[in-house]
Amino acid sequence: MRIEIPYGKGTQPLNVEDSRVRGVLTPTHTEHVDADQQELVRAALASPIGSAPLHEIAKGKDKVVVITSDHTRPLPSSLTLPLYLAEIRKGNPDADITILIATGVHRSPTREEMFAKYGPAIVENEKLLVHNAGDDASLVRMATLPSGGELWLNKLVAEADLVVSEGFVEPHFFAGFSGGRKSILPGVAGRRTVLYNHNASFIHARESRQGNLQGNPIHRDMAFAAETAKLAFILNVLLDGDKRIIAAFAGDSVKAHEAACALCLQQTRVPVVEADIVVTSNGGYPLDQNIYQCVKGLTAAEACVREGGVIILSAGLGDGHGGEAFYHWFADRKDADEVMRDIVNVPAGETHMDQWQAQILARVQQKAFCIFVTEEVNRAMLEDMHMGWAPDMDAAMAMASARIGEAASVTVIPDGVGVIVSAEK
Repeated sequence: MRIEIPYGKGTQPLNVEDSRVRGVLTPTHTEHVDADQQELVRAALASPIGSAPLHEIAKGKDKVVVITSDHTRPLPSSLTLPLYLAEIRKGNPDADITILIATGVHRSPTREEMFAKYGPAIVENEKLLVHNAGDDASLVRMATLPSGGELWLNKLVAEADLVVSEGFVEPHFFAGFSGGRKSILPGVAGRRTVLYNHNASFIHARESRQGNLQGNPIHRDMAFAAETAKLAFILNVLLDGDKRIIAAFAGDSVKAHEAACALCLQQTRVPVVEADIVVTSNGGYPLDQNIYQCVKGLTAAEACVREGGVIILSAGLGDGHGGEAFYHWFADRKDADEVMRDIVNVPAGETHMDQWQAQILARVQQKAFCIFVTEEVNRAMLEDMHMGWAPDMDAAMAMASARIGEAASVTVIPDGVGVIVSAEK
């Protein structure tokens, strides 16, 4: 059997004997017929869910903030933003519109990354500002979260007459789903707020899993933040494996998001198929630029790999580990057990940067040995973080088979961030 596994802007071929393969888990949206992406967005804006049309809402709203995703998200903003802005200006041609790039606690995008994501017309002609979670002067305290943490948001949001956002919905490994309220928290929240929301207790909670919003403490705080920010309207899309829009939802920030999540769950839920070796990816570029982001793909494999098994993940890793603090959680400790021991003892109010990602990666490592298929320049970094390196899929399979046995069973999840692995039917 030969299966192409996403890798950067291309693929890595996986060759494995048919007899060893227990399953190949793919979302149903891979069967979706191509649709005109712009027409899908226009149709969603013309028929909003639980809301008046955006052009009506925009009337009389002079100061408008449009929150958009940053360079680490595959939302095709060069396609969606012009339609979104046109809808606002249809109702208020003179609106003072600021496009606020929701970086959360990520680094700021470079100018080249902004041109690639938003297109020259947006970058050169619109007012774009990048959120900085660490700049206290640009933040304002809005409220106390249900969990007890302080809600600090970008001042532009607090001062706006109208706050709207765009995003995309996919399974999220601890918030349940991306999209909707995530544009506010963590998108344009202060660092202390994001850290509190991502505390060890919340990450450990059994409700904080892919595809689940019910009782999810992380989602609860995020939803409260969006309500407090008066997020009045959203445009959220679903993407296929080629990062093309296959569905669009617009309207009320809760109802439109719930509708998008329902379709996402329907299209991405796959069964648990246990195996000794699980092969996956982080969906290719832009989500596989660093190890930090690749933890998401690893959690899909975690759900299928047997205790003591091996996870193989292909990733470009052009941006290395993705965070110094994240890297040092592992490089400064002898193994995943030590990482986990230190993290679970951190109080919520003292959560460290990237602690949540380290906590989940340590959890995965406690169950299985992880091998990354990537460029050799990343080898030492991966080994510092207690993981293996292989130049290609054949070499990775040979390493995994040497650890477990030549007859070891294999489950393949070509796009680990594109599925919700669930035991439920």
